[in-house]
Amino acid sequence: MASEGAAIESSPSEPQARHVIYCEVCTLPPEYCEFGGTAKKCKEWLEKNHSDLHEKLYSEEAVAAVLSTLSVDAQKRAAKDSQKKEAKAAAAEAKAAETKAQAQVLIKRVERNKRKYVTAVSGLEAHGMDLKKVAKEWGKKFATGSSVTKTASGGEEVVVQGDNSDEIFDWVVDVAGVPEANVDCVEDKKKKAT
Repeated sequence: MASEGAAIESSPSEPQARHVIYCEVCTLPPEYCEFGGTAKKCKEWLEKNHSDLHEKLYSEEAVAAVLSTLSVDAQKRAAKDSQKKEAKAAAAEAKAAETKAQAQVLIKRVERNKRKYVTAVSGLEAHGMDLKKVAKEWGKKFATGSSVTKTASGGEEVVVQGDNSDEIFDWVVDVAGVPEANVDCVEDKKKKAT
């Protein structure tokens, strides 16, 4: 009996689950953030939220220790690669900011029948908005039906039942942060069939 109790105590315990931290920017573990396209943003996020792990990965001593294991040629290649990645990321960020600044949001009030209107909004995806979420939010806010539809040109637009163009204009400027100069309101009338 005594030997049975000893056998139970000496058996290996269940393996414990590891707590892994994932980057909120690229969704990779912080050790692998450098292989994603957003290394600079990942590094800033890690420093802000997990300073101890940031210190472990990006401190002067840690970087020097990693570089000391490389040969001279590999160090030069690593330096060139890191410069290329930084330049590429900066160029992509500048390009995204430029396209966002130039992107137009078009709010169209379209007449369906005599006094019935729908409001169609296009160009929101260029400002980083999820059209389905926006459509759902507007449906709740204006107590109407709203959906995402495909346009003839291949893009997508949010269609809201009713004449809500003024409220949508205010929402796009205030909540979404789109500059007023980039928002256009247009009224479309259906042509009468002759």
